[in-house]
Amino acid sequence: MDFEEYQREANKTAVYPKNLDGAFFYPSIGLAGEVGELLNKIKKIARDNNEIDREDLKGEIGDILWYLAQLSTELGIDFEDVALHNLEKLKSRHERGKIAGSGDNR
Repeated sequence: MDFEEYQREANKTAVYPKNLDGAFFYPSIGLAGEVGELLNKIKKIARDNNEIDREDLKGEIGDILWYLAQLSTELGIDFEDVALHNLEKLKSRHERGKIAGSGDNR
């Protein structure tokens, strides 16, 4: 499966209000919630010295992926382009020795 297919299939399961100009609000807020859920589970692994439940974390990462795909769809951005752009950015930073540090434009 490629990102284009994932984005298309994920959109078939999108059930939320889309009648607003800001239909991207729902996936944006959902994304924040899912990242919070993932981090909360990771926090408890560290706090309680629990074993990592990879299936549980995979489910949360999958939810994050869905919301990212939906956010891209609502903004009219091809999800595969997002992935390719990110890899190009990281490759450029790596080649220039700027992979570490802070700031968007490094």
